[in-house]
Amino acid sequence: MAAEKTLYRNCTLYTGTRVIRGGSLLVDGAGVVVDAGGGQTVSVPADARVVDLKGRLVLPGFVDVHVHGGGGWDMLRGTPEDFAGAARYHAAHGTTSLLATTGGAPEADTSELLRHARRAIEERNTGGADVIGVHLEGPFLHPARKGAFREEWLHPPDFGEMDRYLDTSGGTIRIVTLAPELEGGEAFVRRLCALGIRVSVGHSDASYEQMLDAVEWGARRTTHHFNGMRPLHHRDPGAAGAGLMLPALTTELIADGLHVHPAAIRFLFDVKGVCSVCVITDAVAQAGLPDGVYGSVETSGGEIYLSGTRTLAGSSSTMLGSLRRVLSYTGRTLENVLPSFTAVPAREAGAASRKGTLEAGKDADFLVLDESLELLETYVRGRRVYVGAGAAYEDERGGDGSC
Repeated sequence: MAAEKTLYRNCTLYTGTRVIRGGSLLVDGAGVVVDAGGGQTVSVPADARVVDLKGRLVLPGFVDVHVHGGGGWDMLRGTPEDFAGAARYHAAHGTTSLLATTGGAPEADTSELLRHARRAIEERNTGGADVIGVHLEGPFLHPARKGAFREEWLHPPDFGEMDRYLDTSGGTIRIVTLAPELEGGEAFVRRLCALGIRVSVGHSDASYEQMLDAVEWGARRTTHHFNGMRPLHHRDPGAAGAGLMLPALTTELIADGLHVHPAAIRFLFDVKGVCSVCVITDAVAQAGLPDGVYGSVETSGGEIYLSGTRTLAGSSSTMLGSLRRVLSYTGRTLENVLPSFTAVPAREAGAASRKGTLEAGKDADFLVLDESLELLETYVRGRRVYVGAGAAYEDERGGDGSC
């Protein structure tokens, strides 16, 4: 017997390509979108459960392609509990898919993360956001732009080490952040691109001219743009200038208002356009925790630094918080900035065929929010993984449907 379908009706539906007032979203029992459109155009099966959302907003779930942890859970520790905990934490802030991101650690630690990420991807049972792949941030990074990474962890490209990562990951590595100007960079970038892996320039001291070379070799994105790279100067545009000027490059953005000034966030959207900006959190385990000292890092007012320094050590940002800030900083409309949180990162993760928009045949990853953009519910593949205050609704086929 087939599982029942559910129709979510009477909502303002943001499919990712259009906005539909009085919209409806039909989801099958396997958690796949059957139809999305106006209330009069979506046919309702006789046995479908019908849920009245009372005019609330329905958005595609956010896709975070650069995240290390959150809520005290640290994917860098590489345990199943950390993966599940981080996935639940970020689902409570609107993320429905993520790339588990490494941190330039020793090979043994990185391999441990890759093993557990592979299991989480295969099992698909985190109870929160889907882990859909891995973002390998290092260790092939430039020491001059190491940020919070320890210099002894960083080194030029090593084909043997990369092959071991590829083998351990079982083909789940989607993005590799590296410094292409390091010795062996050209051959390394070309090989990764030939394998279908997205090469991202980050923690790099590359000049503008070296960035031109990297793009020719196949690099197509930058990691946390403006941060951890040679900055823009009018006589030396550097990696930051190249990201702004080269249409081939998509730019990651930490939109917490700290890593990048609000005016620079607005400038990036104006220059690159929404389809070339990929909003990320770069969240670490301490995101969402009270102020204090946590080992080598300390947090204060949501800011996270290496203890005793002013070196940023990741972010406490969430995707929903970032959306609110981008709307405020840019003055743009929700439908105008939404692709940078959904369709663009899904593309960057190689998951655009099933994530990022609400269309027939794609996973039913969606958010229900009120008009103030307060998150009421998060659904991953049709299954509710988070419910907030004020989320009660009416099930028209019987029962109160309260959350």
